[in-house]
Amino acid sequence: MPHHKDVPPIKDYESTVEYCKKELGIGISFDQIHLEMEYAGRKMSFFMIDGFVKDEIMHYLMKLLSELDPDQIEPDPLTKLMRTHLPYMEIDTEDDLDKAIDFSLGGPTLLIVEGVDTVIVIDARTYPVRGPSEPDLERVVRGSRDGFVETIIFNTSLTRRRVRDRSLRMEYMSIGRRSQTDICVSYIEDIADPHIVEKIKDSLSKIDTDGLPMAEKTIEEFVCGRHWNPYPLVRYTERPDTAAVHLYEGHVLIFVDGSPSVLITPATFWHHLQHMEEYRQKPIVGAYLRLVRFLAVFLSIFSLPLWYLLAVNPDLMPATLAFIGPEEVGDVPLIFQFIIIEIGLDILRMATVHIPSSLATALGLVAAILIGQVAVEVGLFINEVILYIAIAALGSFATPTYEMSLANRLVRLVLLIATALFGVAGYVLGTTLWIIMLVRLKSFHIPYLWPFIPFSYKGFRDVLIRSPIPLKNRRPTVLHPKDPDR
Repeated sequence: MPHHKDVPPIKDYESTVEYCKKELGIGISFDQIHLEMEYAGRKMSFFMIDGFVKDEIMHYLMKLLSELDPDQIEPDPLTKLMRTHLPYMEIDTEDDLDKAIDFSLGGPTLLIVEGVDTVIVIDARTYPVRGPSEPDLERVVRGSRDGFVETIIFNTSLTRRRVRDRSLRMEYMSIGRRSQTDICVSYIEDIADPHIVEKIKDSLSKIDTDGLPMAEKTIEEFVCGRHWNPYPLVRYTERPDTAAVHLYEGHVLIFVDGSPSVLITPATFWHHLQHMEEYRQKPIVGAYLRLVRFLAVFLSIFSLPLWYLLAVNPDLMPATLAFIGPEEVGDVPLIFQFIIIEIGLDILRMATVHIPSSLATALGLVAAILIGQVAVEVGLFINEVILYIAIAALGSFATPTYEMSLANRLVRLVLLIATALFGVAGYVLGTTLWIIMLVRLKSFHIPYLWPFIPFSYKGFRDVLIRSPIPLKNRRPTVLHPKDPDR
């Protein structure tokens, strides 16, 4: 944030008002409002932003001020105004004029009073907001339909509604020299490991940038580092119930104003493979759904390279699996068929994001005709390639978090190329390097593959099988919770 050396003393009313008018662009920006009033025999100036201010509250406060006589605010006008004549719950003072001006850009109203050496900040703001509808990426068949929105105060209240714990902490921070973006670090003090909380707050306080245009994504890149590793080290959620579950486990949440996604930290590989739907069904059904999901995710990574390996090396297969290879190879080499169709699917995915929803059905029909029948008849692809790419694509769509599915796609592509170049050695080495990469990853000093590596029997049992809630009576030990019992 730019610092100014010629800041006038607040008690000098005229120069303070002129400074605020200059800094806020009064007369240039149409939505910056300055009201010059006279109440109780003193000049008073209001600075506010049209669209943020609650009109009825400001009208009410101004009406009260207009009824004051000069002797009613003597001998200490600041105390009399704050404690008696401005009856509003969110009112404060600020001695630093630059800080007050920066604060007002977020929506609060500034009141400068002649003869008073501090600025009165009235937080009577309202934000444009959409309703808390169910998030698209995390739908459930049965369960709550509310989701986070773009306004931080709505998101913290949706979380508090589910976590009525007196030790739930919502710590405010402001990040970005120019954007001054509101951020909230949330955790349950009686549960969360104070070292993890301090590390996250310290990482956030070190962010030095003009602004956070991409909100929570910018935060993740600053806090997590490892820019060339595709795997997400934090988990995003737009569901208040998912956020509450992680708070009770001992995780720390980061809310960013302007984003409906909340960051869950720290997050392991297995956190990205769990979904609220598993806990909305009976335990045995949830356990089955989780195992199917794990199968789908690992098929999305390994099925294509493995099929390609067996197709080009039929001698690796026992006689019972002789049906796996293609009967006809087609006009295009197999590896190029896979690469063409992989890139084609990504183009299709991008196209579905960019086109209006009314045209999505038409796009689906075009894609089905192009990638399906016509491509096979022309000789570009063979049927088996389309079958296995469809299995891999379904596995990607079954991955609960979008970031994890994209990372797995990249790994699949690299494995496919390694297998094509080096055969069995490429497949084995690629898989080994992938596991080593995940083992070396850490999310805020928490091993990414825990509880698989390092191994924890109880933790791995809870990850692999969706346990009944009454039996999940311990919090994850890797988070070092203060209170290990649920």
